Amino acid sequence: MGPRVRTLRSLLLLLQALAGPAAQNSDFYLAGDYLLGGLFTLHANMKGPAHLDVLQVPKCEEFDLKVLGYNLMQAMRFAVEEINNQSSLLPGVLLGYEMVDICYLSNNVQPVLYFLAQDDYFLPILEDYSHYVPRVVAVIGPDNSEATMTVANFLSLFLLPQISYSAISDQLRNKLRYPATLRTVPSASHHIEAMVQLMLHFGWNWIVVLVSNDDYGRDNSQRLGDRLARRNICIAFQEALPMPEPDRTLTPAQQARLGDILLKLRQSTARVVVVFSPELVLHAFFEEVLRWNLTGTVWIASESWAIDPVLHNLTELRRTGTFLGITIQRVPMLGFSEFRVRRSQDGPPPPSGTSPRATCNQQCDACLNTTESFSAILTSSGERVVYSVYSAVYAVAHALHSLLHCTQTSCVKEVVYPWRLLEKIWKVNFTLLGNRIFFDQQGDMPMRLDIVEWQWDVRRNPFRSIASYDPAQGQLRDIRNISWHTHNNTVPTSMCSKDCELGQRKKAVGIHPCCFECIDCSPGTFRNQTSDEFVCQPCPSTMWSRRKDTSCFQRRLAFLEWQEAPTIFVALLAALGFSSTLAILVIFWQHLPTPMVRSAGGPMSFLMLVPLLLAFAMVPVYVGPPTVFTCLFRQAFFTLCFTVCISCIAVRSFQIVCIFKMASRLPRAYGFWVRYHGPYVFVVVMTAIKAAIVVGNMLATTTSPTVRSDPDDPNVMIASCHPNYRNGLLFNTSMDLLLSVVGFSFAYLGKELPTNYNEARFITLSMTFSFTSSVSLCTFMSVHDGVLVTIMDVLVTVLNFLAISLGYFGPKCYMILFYPERNTPAYFSSMIQGYTMRRD
Repeated sequence: MGPRVRTLRSLLLLLQALAGPAAQNSDFYLAGDYLLGGLFTLHANMKGPAHLDVLQVPKCEEFDLKVLGYNLMQAMRFAVEEINNQSSLLPGVLLGYEMVDICYLSNNVQPVLYFLAQDDYFLPILEDYSHYVPRVVAVIGPDNSEATMTVANFLSLFLLPQISYSAISDQLRNKLRYPATLRTVPSASHHIEAMVQLMLHFGWNWIVVLVSNDDYGRDNSQRLGDRLARRNICIAFQEALPMPEPDRTLTPAQQARLGDILLKLRQSTARVVVVFSPELVLHAFFEEVLRWNLTGTVWIASESWAIDPVLHNLTELRRTGTFLGITIQRVPMLGFSEFRVRRSQDGPPPPSGTSPRATCNQQCDACLNTTESFSAILTSSGERVVYSVYSAVYAVAHALHSLLHCTQTSCVKEVVYPWRLLEKIWKVNFTLLGNRIFFDQQGDMPMRLDIVEWQWDVRRNPFRSIASYDPAQGQLRDIRNISWHTHNNTVPTSMCSKDCELGQRKKAVGIHPCCFECIDCSPGTFRNQTSDEFVCQPCPSTMWSRRKDTSCFQRRLAFLEWQEAPTIFVALLAALGFSSTLAILVIFWQHLPTPMVRSAGGPMSFLMLVPLLLAFAMVPVYVGPPTVFTCLFRQAFFTLCFTVCISCIAVRSFQIVCIFKMASRLPRAYGFWVRYHGPYVFVVVMTAIKAAIVVGNMLATTTSPTVRSDPDDPNVMIASCHPNYRNGLLFNTSMDLLLSVVGFSFAYLGKELPTNYNEARFITLSMTFSFTSSVSLCTFMSVHDGVLVTIMDVLVTVLNFLAISLGYFGPKCYMILFYPERNTPAYFSSMIQGYTMRRD
């Protein structure tokens, strides 16, 4: 027999074994017409799913045994057998179950896939699961919220009913996300409200919160903090407990972390400690508490460890203080205490560790023996969470009873689709052991909560109920006396106060100022002897303060000043521009009748030179503190002057092209253009449009100067025009950019004209520089703020005017002064005739 054949044979034998019935261990499996799935934590791995680097499901029996988990699993078996023995509920129908140990968080997915698959272990990928029948009709469990949400994400896709008996997270109330998940316990909001009511009753407004470093601890502590913020109760400090190794040992780092927490507990004046954590995290913690000999503390337990028998077995905890817990109400279940420790008689003995099983983690050899050792305390503590499992099974049974159209004697055994059963479960309403069983709109069962006190001297009742909380009424009732572990049995006090230094304010811990910590006044605020102790007063807008100051100082006002190097540089450029423009104006006035001046625009040249001269003269308005007058000039005068110049250049380039290229082709249009002074009309229209834009911006932003804080240095105040001045400038510049592009385009079209009329190079130079500088200004202003923007604004303004003054008029003045022989009508006529002959 070859190796491949032997391998194939081994696989076939393994599949045959896996397909065999799970009835080898009747603790986990009971055959029936309809199967219920059960997910329970019989073992716990404190480090969570640490097996992800191994391609196998973790073996739960390798982890610590959880007594309450087996107790809850027995409750499900008890309920199913009780229903099967009844004649009124599901007559003629045999309920079965199959349960799996999820070992807290490590084994959630594999059992869910197993439950969703059919008897042949086949889970098809379908578009519509309306008529799909999985292995089980409903799932009971798991116990903790994180595992429940993991399972619910799978089951909700199939609308397979899931009823959790211990998960309290408020996230499970979201029926859009978890439509198939219900609970037989009140939500976390009610548990936390019961805690808050307990604190209010005894006047505790200064507490410590300890949480496990997982979703359970974080979510519930967040909800507690939200509730305390509205109830005058403050949190002294909150810490996350380190997670021990699976063998409950702590690493040196965890030991040091736990030591820091206990040191803070010892030094704190808070005597009430709320603990949100799974019980398995707390063994190492309370062992350290005993070693540190902490006493006089009131420990308030969340529902996860409120009635944990293993922790209660640490009898030395009695000297650390008083233990109070929030848990589900006590409901006596006749016969369950005997059933809990009953050994199975229905099937063969449990399989050995090497026996094949239908699915993993259906074995717990030590569960029964350990439960027997805790049987006394489990019995005397009352059937609390056990009842939640019990009622969950009965809720499914009543829904099945309705779905199968059962009478008092028989039921119609038909295929049960999960979504149909889910509809019936939502509608159940019956009485079970004196309690009304139904689900509200969020899928919760409004059961009463008990506040219990841990007792060690009275063995008959280790968890004595000292008060109850009704979710419907939202308040405590039936409050009894508590045996406080204090001198003369007095109620412990937990309050605090603290004096703060000048320059500090009191900050309420937990929002309300019942207790507070001292916080340094942040920069820009101060507090002195006359100030409110809880408020740091803000400095006036023109003043500032450092951290923890008792007064404010005057801020330095930042604006463009004459003694600064950038200002001197721009002023020199403006002086150069003014003098050169004035010289050009004089030269053009003296040579007005000449062809060179006429080719530059003639009288229109003065329409450009005068605004340029005025603009250079008004550059000083950018220097010094801004005023309404200077802001008006910055926002209106300069941009209008620049628009007049750009418009003249654009129309001049268009007009030259018209004379040489369009006059002969469109003589009537050209005549109309000349007759009605088209160039001047164009300049006036462009200037009017620009004026309207400027006026609109001024009306929208006003021209009043403002003072605002420098984002890089709060000790400095930036004096500038209106904050929206930059937006208006960017909008104004867009029109100038458009005119620059128009002028450039016509100049390019006229690049082949006679030399005397060919101004493409000069206009191209001027327009290119104007376009580039304007784009640079827009880019700079979108990134920077403050005085740098003012410097950049005035610099670009001066350079743009210089580009027009020297770039456009400069070459013409050069020709007038140094080549007068070319500034004659005869020379211009010869150049035109030569151009015409070349064109012909």
